[in-house]
Amino acid sequence: MKPTTNTRLQQIVEQCAIALTDADGRVSKRELTVAVREQLTSDDLDHHTKTAALGQLASSLVTGFGEQRNPRRRRADTLFHPRDLIKPGNGVWVWMDQATDSDLLAWSRLSRRNRARVDRADDEVQDYVDQRTDAFRTHTGIVRLIDLERAAFGWNDTDDEPEEPDQPGLFAA
Repeated sequence: MKPTTNTRLQQIVEQCAIALTDADGRVSKRELTVAVREQLTSDDLDHHTKTAALGQLASSLVTGFGEQRNPRRRRADTLFHPRDLIKPGNGVWVWMDQATDSDLLAWSRLSRRNRARVDRADDEVQDYVDQRTDAFRTHTGIVRLIDLERAAFGWNDTDDEPEEPDQPGLFAA
């Protein structure tokens, strides 16, 4: 079965990341970006993969534009700037100078829901890190997280199915 173009893009990134990983398991984002760019500009890259990469680039640029235009406190002690965008939901953005009261209310509600989701995710991260650092202290001979997960928490390589089960994994334990 041929992988989808998005899967192929992720494979390119993963292969570059693996190739650039140092002995301590670290990867430089800058070096990874350069390597992925080299792969994406290769003449032998499939047309559909290049098209998918261009779509992801466009999406990333639009997202970055939206993030730059997020309302933020300015010198005048207000969030308002006419060229900023509020995001009331459903993929719709509204220029602040054109926003209505219902746009503001929808933006506020969405912001509150997003904040709650971020707080819950952060709680999960903090709980996970607390549990693992405690386990590292009690398992003094273990220095790598993979070994700790196996010894203290029973993790094994079959615990998580890959996103695309028909695609072989690139990491070996």
